[in-house]
Amino acid sequence: MTQMQQLITGAAKLGIELNPSQLEQFQSSYQELIEWSRRINLTTITDFKEVQIKHFLDSLTVILAFRRPKEIEGSSIIDVGSGAGFPGLPLKIAFPDIKLVLLEATAKKAAFLRHLTQMLELDDAEVLSGRAEEIARKARYRGRFDIVLSRAVASLPTIAELTLPFCAVNGRTIIQKKGDIEDELSKATRAIELLGGSQPEIVKIELPELADNRYLVIINKVSATPAKYPRRPGIPAKRPII
Repeated sequence: MTQMQQLITGAAKLGIELNPSQLEQFQSSYQELIEWSRRINLTTITDFKEVQIKHFLDSLTVILAFRRPKEIEGSSIIDVGSGAGFPGLPLKIAFPDIKLVLLEATAKKAAFLRHLTQMLELDDAEVLSGRAEEIARKARYRGRFDIVLSRAVASLPTIAELTLPFCAVNGRTIIQKKGDIEDELSKATRAIELLGGSQPEIVKIELPELADNRYLVIINKVSATPAKYPRRPGIPAKRPII
């Protein structure tokens, strides 16, 4: 499966070795992504090489939040605002033992995610269609996850309110961001503390394939999120806690 060479090479730099079956799953994911993107707005990145790097490899960089890649195995993970499945789906392909929930508010995107998880025959992969502000109030999901992921959803104060309620105490929230994040970080300090998070740890992605200032913002959950959060749908974005 040498046509996935960009992904193979990049993943190896992260300490991830992908087997032929996993590469076939990535290939199928690419084909379905392109096919569905002709009908619904899934992604503007459709070039084969770019998808390998900016979607698949970028998703796998989440493992840089851990001392070694194997630490993520067996974790319960929710991907908040999953969109076309990033970063959750590539991580599930690379680490089949994780228990994954993909949360997506847009029904058409959620339909794509259901189709893809079924087609790839992924076990322990659930797709939820709904708003994070509402799903985070359900006992089955609130404070239940070892790892909460989010990529390019909103500003950090807003993302903190949408993600930390899902995170178990002693778990961690990992937010993927790009560009200058200093201002966002300073504005998010109060929200993160109020919602039960620790001072964020910042990891810069040091891969030549992704040399455009990408970061992981890692927040350890140190105490339970107060019951009043998240606020009702739309409020975290309109009136972020700052």
